[in-house]
Amino acid sequence: MQIINLSQNRPLNDMVYEGLRKAIIQGVIPVGERLNEKVLSDYMNISRTPIRNAIKKLTEEDLVEYIPKYGVVVKRVTIEDAEEIYQIRIALETMATIAAMERMTPENHREMQELLRNMAEKNEAGEVQQVIRYCTDFNALIYRFSRMQRLEAVVGKMLEYVSRFRDISLYDAQRRSLAVKEHGLIYRGMQTKDEELITLIVKEHLNHSKEFVMREIIRSQENMRDDLKDLYRRME
Repeated sequence: MQIINLSQNRPLNDMVYEGLRKAIIQGVIPVGERLNEKVLSDYMNISRTPIRNAIKKLTEEDLVEYIPKYGVVVKRVTIEDAEEIYQIRIALETMATIAAMERMTPENHREMQELLRNMAEKNEAGEVQQVIRYCTDFNALIYRFSRMQRLEAVVGKMLEYVSRFRDISLYDAQRRSLAVKEHGLIYRGMQTKDEELITLIVKEHLNHSKEFVMREIIRSQENMRDDLKDLYRRME
């Protein structure tokens, strides 16, 4: 597990904080995992100070929490987190898709069509990681074709959350196949310049993803509660 790349010419505090934040959001450091300063400093071969500073910021961001007599652990992603992120995504992705529809060149259309063909082929072959990559690329193309740089910058700040939720939903075969079809429908709306269809399908697509993610969050919350009960029983 590589948390930070120390070859970057950037302040160490920033690299450690951003690396830990990304690892937590993407699930590399799982929910309930204890963040031990000594273990992390030994692993990264750095002093404890930047790790302590990073943990302080992560606590302020509500990504980790202190459990008395145990230490700092990674908090679960909540239903409220998912609801908020998906509401934002519906608004921004609808806007970006309509803007892309209006500005796409013939070459852009060819690029999108090839991506969708590859996505469908990889899904039929059961190549999960490739399908996830093409789904990620589909969204990236829409933002690029929208020619809205500030919108891209706003979305970039949520990228780790978006990637985490996408991975959770697309590892399910049924949800993955539906997502592939939904991407095709979104593009059909772009081809026919049908804003109403785009608005409807983007909302349905993201709501389907949200429902799946929320079920997984509820399941993980139940598991987390059971784990904490066991922990406190052992500490008594």
